[in-house]
Amino acid sequence: MRVRVFLAAMATATVFAAAAQAQDRVWIQVEARPNLSQGEDRARAWSTAFGDVTGYRLSSGWYGVVLGPYDPAQAAARLGELKAQGMIPPDSYITDGRPFRETYWAGGARPQVTITVPGSGNAVSGGALPAPSPEVTVLKPATPPAQEAPPPADVAAAEPAPEPVREPTPAAIDETPEEARAAEARLSAEGRMELQTALKWFGFYDSAVDGAFGKGTRASMAAWQDAQGFAPTGILTTAQRAKLTGGFEADRREFGFETVTEAESGIEIALPLAMVGFDHYEPPFVHYAEKDGSGFRVVLISAPGDESTLAGLYETLQTLTILPADGPRKRDARSFTIEGNSPEHHSYAQAELVKGGVKGFILTGPPEKALQFARILPAMKAGFRSVGDRALDPGLVPMDAATRAGLMSGLEVKRPRLSRSGFFVDAKGTVATTAEAVANCGRITLDRETEAKLLLSDAATGIALLTPVTAMAPARVAGLRTAPDRAGAELAVSGYSYEDRLPAPVLTFGALAEAGGLNGEAGLTRLSIPVLAGDAGGPVIDQTGAVVGMLLPASGGARVLPEGVAFAADAGTLSAVLARAGVATTTAATTTPATPDVLAHDAAAITVLVSCWE
Repeated sequence: MRVRVFLAAMATATVFAAAAQAQDRVWIQVEARPNLSQGEDRARAWSTAFGDVTGYRLSSGWYGVVLGPYDPAQAAARLGELKAQGMIPPDSYITDGRPFRETYWAGGARPQVTITVPGSGNAVSGGALPAPSPEVTVLKPATPPAQEAPPPADVAAAEPAPEPVREPTPAAIDETPEEARAAEARLSAEGRMELQTALKWFGFYDSAVDGAFGKGTRASMAAWQDAQGFAPTGILTTAQRAKLTGGFEADRREFGFETVTEAESGIEIALPLAMVGFDHYEPPFVHYAEKDGSGFRVVLISAPGDESTLAGLYETLQTLTILPADGPRKRDARSFTIEGNSPEHHSYAQAELVKGGVKGFILTGPPEKALQFARILPAMKAGFRSVGDRALDPGLVPMDAATRAGLMSGLEVKRPRLSRSGFFVDAKGTVATTAEAVANCGRITLDRETEAKLLLSDAATGIALLTPVTAMAPARVAGLRTAPDRAGAELAVSGYSYEDRLPAPVLTFGALAEAGGLNGEAGLTRLSIPVLAGDAGGPVIDQTGAVVGMLLPASGGARVLPEGVAFAADAGTLSAVLARAGVATTTAATTTPATPDVLAHDAAAITVLVSCWE
């Protein structure tokens, strides 16, 4: 007789696969293979690079390799990070686990399954069984009837081994390639264009929707098949065509996608109008606000201009709170993309130079809706194009000059907690500033965009040293010299007096009051100069342009010093701190006084805006 055994391990796998459908846990699928052997080989290879690799047999009959599980926001951030680093294929995508069946690879190894035959006392161990059902058939000889003579002793003692478990037959192909091609040939022109439209909607096709199935269309079909776990033949079967176009129509219904031609901005784009609705114009932006609490927001970008406009817009967008700093960026002479992830925002922006100006868009949504974001974005990208020669008229809505110049009307701008001054002290881009400027910072930037890390902070002198995370090549570095020893000698401070509100440092002139502090402290220089808080950390220079010290922040406490009194760490103190950090110093060579214009130019070249962010 046949005994049907339900394996506890397979039941567990089924429950696990069902749990995969929960929307709060998702996976990143990196590839799929047509048979178990290849799936195990690839899962084993991926396990050498990642510790969260799992292999599932998919509903298509293929064997998928996934990373995870993650929550949706974490998955979206990790997918972008791994793609940017080239660690996973570019067509990797987020899945909610609905195609998963049983596990064939878990935790870096093939799962072990024990099969126990009831009443036999025997067990067989082996790899996970990839059968479509958790029910496994095991053959066992029937017990001889009582009235029959017992079998020979040598036979009775030998328990027959269970029949080997066989791999399942791969899922049947609904059509052969020949049948699929014949069915495809019967499509109308509209049907062929619908396929191209659906492929374009999901980001697999970026050419004309003309109904002609050339190399580009075939390649996009193969890419879609591969992403879905089908054999990438480049010829869609009838069932695959139904899946592709059905998914396209489902997305259109769920998100309310419609192709919108925004005449004022000269942009045509597919927008999820069930999620967002037109709100207002504020050049260079067209705002689409969230609808019915969706949490999604779209901003169209349209401005007349050239490469400098594009570059300025790239810098400006990164100051907006809706585009967090954590995420990959890509920029060239004619386009850019920005991705951002934070606990509040999951965002994407793109813009390009087109005839008539700069065109692009921003999509932002809540991190907990990363799955919806991942479905909306490809459709918007595929459906975006510039139409005509028109860009959004800067005078469409009355605004004051400051708002228009900022290019950020209606959007909250990220601002640092505070900004102070600093200056280059070597050719590697090492920057000297005040310890107060970089205390308790979540991140530090130099000149608004270059990330920096703290090399040294000396509480005794109030001096801190920073090194850029990415290489910098300053045009000039500070040349140090001991300050003049006579009171009244003319000195100047180069600094960002108004923090990050001005694009360049200010040169403030004053004079040496005395060498030493008010109580005779060594290593300090007292100045008579009308500086502001943002100047702290800036270089104090003499008439030749040599750096004779670094301006320290105004003292706190109960005593309030008269206006115009300031203190600086002198060149000797600065040199000692640099030497302790292993930074080579440069000695000023010239002793010839410089003209005011040359002095201002040279001082600006070494002065750096140091910003402290939460």
